[in-house]
This record gives sequence, structure tokens and C-alpha cells, in this order.
Amino acid sequence: MALRGLSGCARIILTDASRAAVLRGALQSHCLKCRDGAKRHLLSEDVVKLQDFQQRKLAVAHQVSGSKGYYFDTVNQKIEKNELILKDELKLLLHLCQSAEDVITARNAIYRYHKENRNMAFGEFRFGPLFMRLCYELGLEELAATTITDPALKGFFSDSTSFNIAMDMLFIKGCYESGLEVVGEMKKQGVPFNKDTFILAFATCYKLNTSKSYHICLALLEEGHTKGSLIPRHAYCFAAALALKHNDVERAQTIYSQIMSTDSRLCQNLRVLILAMTGSMKDAVSALTTALVSKTPVLVKKPEFSQEVVNVLKKKSTNGLWEKKVEQVVRRLEEAGQITGQTLDDFLCHTPSGKRRPLGVMEQERMTSQRTRRPLQSTLLSE
Repeated sequence: MALRGLSGCARIILTDASRAAVLRGALQSHCLKCRDGAKRHLLSEDVVKLQDFQQRKLAVAHQVSGSKGYYFDTVNQKIEKNELILKDELKLLLHLCQSAEDVITARNAIYRYHKENRNMAFGEFRFGPLFMRLCYELGLEELAATTITDPALKGFFSDSTSFNIAMDMLFIKGCYESGLEVVGEMKKQGVPFNKDTFILAFATCYKLNTSKSYHICLALLEEGHTKGSLIPRHAYCFAAALALKHNDVERAQTIYSQIMSTDSRLCQNLRVLILAMTGSMKDAVSALTTALVSKTPVLVKKPEFSQEVVNVLKKKSTNGLWEKKVEQVVRRLEEAGQITGQTLDDFLCHTPSGKRRPLGVMEQERMTSQRTRRPLQSTLLSE
């Protein structure tokens, strides 16, 4: 099966002698030299919750007594003496991390903590998302990938959020091979896929655009259908676009037909592209004409089509019966300002807006409750 080809990375042993080398590897990852594209993330702030995490870190820094170094020295001594790391100690440590060196120490503490707490009770605090947000903040995507795929930490990252944030980090930097390893480890550990997982997994496969990634995408799609998983429209669009990249137009049609609502700009462009590649010029022209004369309210932006998609349609209609019709409708769309220079890839790799408003500066720095005028200590170390 295509999914069997996914394997996790080996654990990096963080001894005093190797710590510097690991740190250099995290900071000078090959991902910094990777191919262009995927500049924008696919997870909204509602999921990443980076602003919330940074606000908590700021609050913790104001509330703790003593220097940050004292806490890190205490934890390092415990690790060296093979002593138990307590839950609250690890929480505090993760919130005090300000550099990649700090994260290395926190990672060592996680190994020690997990070794003593493998069989934690259901409902126990989940450190996974916390560690991933820390890596997200500091740009340590490869360190995050190496950690989450380490067999020694199996069970520590037991939630889909941790894996999704890791995949999003890797997607931003174009580290698609590492992203697929994270997908494979998530599947191997039996962590359920949610709608964000499908989007990120299919997006990673789409960006890799290899025969292997295409088969993985199709296998995940089939398995999702079998299990009755909720596969969102955006994920279907990535899968259909990948099928088109592999000239598997029939498969692209099948995938597209499974989208329940196709009124988005992305779906409209995909439909025209699929029709053009199948030679269905009449339907393609009809779709463009409908968009041209659509009774869209004045304040609502009219449907737009990518110049890239239009070019494919024009090329496919050259020297055919529909050549003049295509030229006419395209010209009218250009005059109406409904042709954009954005590519289908731009439409696919968009940044979700989310549902939350950005926090203001004053709200971020507020350390006391406006209602009680007491320090905000009760939620500082919550996930």
C-alpha cells in the first residue's frame, strides 16, 4: 500500500556533546534552501492559537520569581540525575523558552517526562500542542518534525492538533518530504484525521507532485471515504488539482463531483480547467458566460478566473469550432476585470481568515483582570 512507504525520522540523542550540532541542524535546515512556493500557511489562527500562546508566555514571564536561568538549570540538573520532571515544571519551562537553545532543553525534559508518564490518565494535560506552538513561534520546523516522528515519544503527541501544526510549519517552509513523514507517523500511531489534517496532507502531496505523493493522496482519500470521515472542500480541490497535474483528468472529474458546494472562486476555476482538459468547450464557455452575466450585488466581488486557466482553455480551443466563442467570452471577462494574474496554485494555497480578531497591543500586555483587578494566574499555564 502506498502509505507503507512513509516512515518517521530517527531520534536525535541530545547529549552535551551533540547538543550544539543538533541546534545548528535546527537553525540551518535544508528547508531554508527549499523550492519556492507555499509561502502562506493553511491553518487559521483559530487552530494555531499563536497569539494566545504568546500572550500566556508574556504573562508567565511577568509572574515568575527569579531568573529564567534558574528554572532551566534546575531542570538540567534533574535530567542529568535522571530525576522525575513534574507536570507543572514542564509547563513552566515550555512557557519560558525564548530561543532554540531553550527548546533543546525543553525537548530533553519532554523525553524524561514521557519516560515516567507513558501511561498517563485520560484527560491529562496535553503538552503536544504547546510544544508545537513553541516551535512554530521560533521557526524550528525540522526540530518539531524530528520530535513528533520519534518512536521514543509515541503517545506524547496523541492529538491531531499537534500533527496539524507541525505539518503547517513544514508546508510554510516547503519541507514537503518531512511533511509526509509527519502524516505517516500520525497514521501509524492511529491519531484520527480531522478536516485540517486532510487539507494539509493533500496540500503536501500536491506540492510534492510525485507519483508516490499522488498515490498517497488517493489512498488517504479512499480511506477517508471508507471511514466516513469529513473531507472538506479545500482538500478535494487539492486532490483534484493534483490529479490534473498527473493528467488523470477522469479521476479529477470524479473527485470534483464529490464536492457538495462549488460556488467558490477556486471551484469555479477548477471546473473550467477540467472542462478545458476534457475538451468540453461548450460547457466551459457556458460557465464563463454565466460568471460574466451573474447578478452579483454591487458590493460583492464578481467571479474571477485565473489567466493560467484561461490560457489552457484558449490553447485547447485553438483551430477548433469553439475558438472564436472562447476568444469573445475571454475578452469580455478581461474588459469586466474578471481575469486575474493569480494562479490556481495561489487560489489553493491561500491563508484562511479564521474567526478571531487580532488582539490589540493593550490587550496583549494586560496582566490583570479588568473585572477583579487580580493577576491573571489561573489560566497562564492552560493549553
